[in-house]
Amino acid sequence: MYVVVVGCGRVGSQLATLLASEGHDVAVVDESTDSFKRLGATFNGLVVQGMGYDEDILRQAGIEQADALAAVANYDNANLVTADVATRIFNVPKVVVRLDNPEHEKSYQKIGVDYVCGTKMVATAILNHLHKGTFRHHVALPSADIAVVEFMVGELVEGKTVKEMEIPATLRIASIVRNDTYIIPDGSTPLHKGDLVVAAARKGAFSQIKSFLTTQEAKK
Repeated sequence: MYVVVVGCGRVGSQLATLLASEGHDVAVVDESTDSFKRLGATFNGLVVQGMGYDEDILRQAGIEQADALAAVANYDNANLVTADVATRIFNVPKVVVRLDNPEHEKSYQKIGVDYVCGTKMVATAILNHLHKGTFRHHVALPSADIAVVEFMVGELVEGKTVKEMEIPATLRIASIVRNDTYIIPDGSTPLHKGDLVVAAARKGAFSQIKSFLTTQEAKK
């Protein structure tokens, strides 16, 4: 796979070296030649100095034969323009964009490129650590207030069925892991303390989910 990485900061240089170590052909674009020092002496890909959204610079980087482009510069607007050029002018099959400010998500969605919001990823990772493994977000859908979550059932819902726990249009249980056995439940499936549940939930259901985690001891 031939990949053009636009931006050679901490993220871009790490991505480029990982791709190269996997045997992919990599071209890196950055406006500062000093940034290329982050790639290290063993990097054997192409480096091109210039603005990542400049069509001539992208051509020098081999954009016309690229299988993918990653726009990972430090500025959301620059990444957005780069992605637009790669998609609209060069028809790059796969474009992935770095996003720092979640408020810019709608602009990214309009041009239909995949993006990774680092701010949300870090916040979610920290939240998962704070919950100490009892409640975790797997993925949040960017165009809706829906997330895939994982949680462990507490004793207060012991014996209640999936149907009793689900909330129409708000919480839907997709799978249960019990004693290392994976279960696709139906409405009559009972929940047991210690069950690991994966569910689709709207944000309004998070407080309800946390009540599933509560133990009798905590209620006293």
